[in-house]
Amino acid sequence: MRMLVDFDLPIEPFNSYVRDGTAGERLQAILEELKPEAVYFTEQGGMRGGIMIVDLESPSDVPRIAEPFFLMFEGEVRFHVVMSPEDLARAGLDELGEKWG
Repeated sequence: MRMLVDFDLPIEPFNSYVRDGTAGERLQAILEELKPEAVYFTEQGGMRGGIMIVDLESPSDVPRIAEPFFLMFEGEVRFHVVMSPEDLARAGLDELGEKWG
């Protein structure tokens, strides 16, 4: 199942990692392990953060995605199911509308 993963990188310990020169290698290690379809870094509520798209085979994949951010950065991670236009077309919205509308 394709998920949008929204993550925050708190000021600390991230500032310390920037100062000691390890922030980039820590992030790269996570991304090499997770192999997201896409990843973008951005501001999140006035702090560092980002979003990425990953494909999960099972709910048991959630810790594999979240724990690196928890353990390496004391970060927060949120998961959102996402669909492509093709996925939405297969969802049966017309039938659902007839049944529940």
